[in-house]
Amino acid sequence: MAPPPPASGNEPLQARLLRLAQTLQFAWFVGHVTLLLCTIRYGLSYVTFNFNSRWAQISYRTAFIAAAATYGIVVFKGYRARQKSGKGQGSPVQLLTDENVQYLAMALIWLFSRQVALALLPFAVYSIFHVATYTRGILLPTIQPPPPTPAGQKPASSAMSDSIGRFVKDYYDASMSLVAGLEIALWFRILGSAFLFQKGSWILIAIYTVFLRARISQSTFVQGMLHHLGARGDAVAQRQDVPPAVRQGWEGFKGVAKQAHDSTDINRYVSGGQQAAPKKAQ
Repeated sequence: MAPPPPASGNEPLQARLLRLAQTLQFAWFVGHVTLLLCTIRYGLSYVTFNFNSRWAQISYRTAFIAAAATYGIVVFKGYRARQKSGKGQGSPVQLLTDENVQYLAMALIWLFSRQVALALLPFAVYSIFHVATYTRGILLPTIQPPPPTPAGQKPASSAMSDSIGRFVKDYYDASMSLVAGLEIALWFRILGSAFLFQKGSWILIAIYTVFLRARISQSTFVQGMLHHLGARGDAVAQRQDVPPAVRQGWEGFKGVAKQAHDSTDINRYVSGGQQAAPKKAQ
């Protein structure tokens, strides 16, 4: 998302903050902060086994309202940018390859589905980094504008800004791998609900399978996590104490999974089979 105009140190702090608060990007930031706070509040209810309490339900639903709002803002800004540039909006299939559209759709689905605590965590991890990068790049320079920088020199940054930058650099890849693991684990969580015939679970597993298939196609982190899990499964299956029936079952499962992967390759339907460049979720 495009940043607001740079803050001027000549403006009073109140004026700078007011100008910042009038931007759509600030609403996006507030949405991510709200999502994090609601996730923490719901987490406290969950660990104390009060996840069905009134406040827990409010926190859970509000978190997904905030998630839908943030991803909706990004999708809207992308639509408006394409409209201004005269570019076509693309086919519905191409629109669905936008990761922000995918997460917007899932946020709305989780908002109106039964509570699944695990569903909050991937959104919360993303929000941590969105809040961090906005704070470093927009909020801190607005509160304390950097001094004028001579031409050719790098603008000075505060100690807090440097700390946030190091945090993002050091933990981003590991956190995205964590998100990939959570999204895969969530599929098995929903599958378990489907086997127990919980209300709406079969519809939910069908929708989430489509979402996860898109993530497998677009996210190198999800692909890497699947390869890691596959390697772990191979290592266990090759152990001498594993019965041959289990080993055969594992090989059969891998074969079915590969066939399902190949037959549902979305790149066949986008740009005449050429892989579309994925857009980073925001």
